Amino acid sequence: MEFDKQIEVRWADCDANRHVRHSAYYDFGAHCRIKFFTELGYDAAKLSQMNIGPILFKEECNFIKELKAEDTITVKLLRGNISADGGRWELHHEILNGKGEKSAHISTKGAWRDLAKRKLTIPPQDLVAHIQSLPEGDFYVYKKSK
Repeated sequence: MEFDKQIEVRWADCDANRHVRHSAYYDFGAHCRIKFFTELGYDAAKLSQMNIGPILFKEECNFIKELKAEDTITVKLLRGNISADGGRWELHHEILNGKGEKSAHISTKGAWRDLAKRKLTIPPQDLVAHIQSLPEGDFYVYKKSK
């Protein structure tokens, strides 16, 4: 199952150099991840009711091409390694500019947390199955242009 989101870059996403500020890329990735869970029926209210939530251990972005205000970007969600029980996961995000060129790559490592016990937990298996059905992604490897 492929999952992506189109996002219009706002003026507020930009810095004094008139291009997208570094932290906005992370916001784009988070928006795509949360929309993925929401569209599967696991919105904030449902997760709160279940007393679980996704947490991040690590998030890393590689900046490849400049993005500017008023660009419309596409964020593609891809799976990385997932533990057998789905409790720990890696997700990758490819950020494409309006021409479809890869402009950034975000890799995240995270888990699910029981919000009452404040300990790691296992998510519902249907949610794990949906994450596992995402196309496979990998960590970004910089390729020097010739």
